[in-house]
Amino acid sequence: MTRGGAASMSTSPSPPIVGRLAPSPTGLLHLGHARSFLLAWWQVRSAGGTLRMRMEDLDAGRSRPEFEAAALRDLEWLGLDWDGEVLRQSTRHDAYRAALARLDDLGRLYPCVCTRAEIERAVSAPHADDATRRYPGTCLGKFSSEDEARASSSREPALRLRVDPGTTRVEDAVCGPRDFDIQAEVGDFPVRTRDGMPTYQLAVVVDDAAQGVTDVLRGDDLLSSAARQQVLYAWLGQPTPRWHHVPLVADLDGQRLAKRSDAMSLVALREAGVEPEDLVGWAARSSGRTGPSRGTPADFLGSFDSAAIRPESPTVGPATFGL
Repeated sequence: MTRGGAASMSTSPSPPIVGRLAPSPTGLLHLGHARSFLLAWWQVRSAGGTLRMRMEDLDAGRSRPEFEAAALRDLEWLGLDWDGEVLRQSTRHDAYRAALARLDDLGRLYPCVCTRAEIERAVSAPHADDATRRYPGTCLGKFSSEDEARASSSREPALRLRVDPGTTRVEDAVCGPRDFDIQAEVGDFPVRTRDGMPTYQLAVVVDDAAQGVTDVLRGDDLLSSAARQQVLYAWLGQPTPRWHHVPLVADLDGQRLAKRSDAMSLVALREAGVEPEDLVGWAARSSGRTGPSRGTPADFLGSFDSAAIRPESPTVGPATFGL
């Protein structure tokens, strides 16, 4: 469902905005997730757009139905809604295989049998920068097919995308333009793991394209991923969405919140008596929005401009909510 007023006769209507909420059901949502999802909701709803829901549940070992149910319950408790049914990545393997087949037809993929330990050893050479963990291209051109790679190594191969040298510019509405040299920084990156699963980079590109997503708002820890995803959008013949990478929420020690931050999980805060209106008001103030001190998401709707989001990471602790 797309919300918004009619355009005037003299002005061409703007293309409809489509955003998405994409929790991963591998743990409980915390306050940082809540802030990002609220910002994504404000962005789309203020423009009368469509907001899709996707459950990123490809990690079968860590994804659990109870975490999915908790995430949906938390978002509804905050007062967020979305349009249409929940799309689950675990049901999308045919689409991922089709994308891999297209990339293979274009000659962009090659099998890789390197283990993580072997890559670690390769980048620990004196000339290597350990911080980058760049794949050195060990298997590039080594095998003519996956079958040959499997027979030669007695291992199931991953598939890597062959990345051309040069920089990729990411135009981000919050962080500004950033240039990434993917080949120099990470090298040829995997798009399918050795156990046959699509990687995050591939899956989100395929799913955002399928859901018609025009704008991606998420944490700035994924800014460098946007460069790799832009390469995949191009090779798969899909338009790149507009990027909005927002600062992560940190605890009082300056460490970003993680799913193990149980004290800041939405479940724990709710059980401690924190009202959703308090969380919504904090999220709005921490991102430079104006309005009441507390309220529902709709109370802070107004016009949204991601470029006005404060660039620093907000800090939070139990005392923020009087606990």
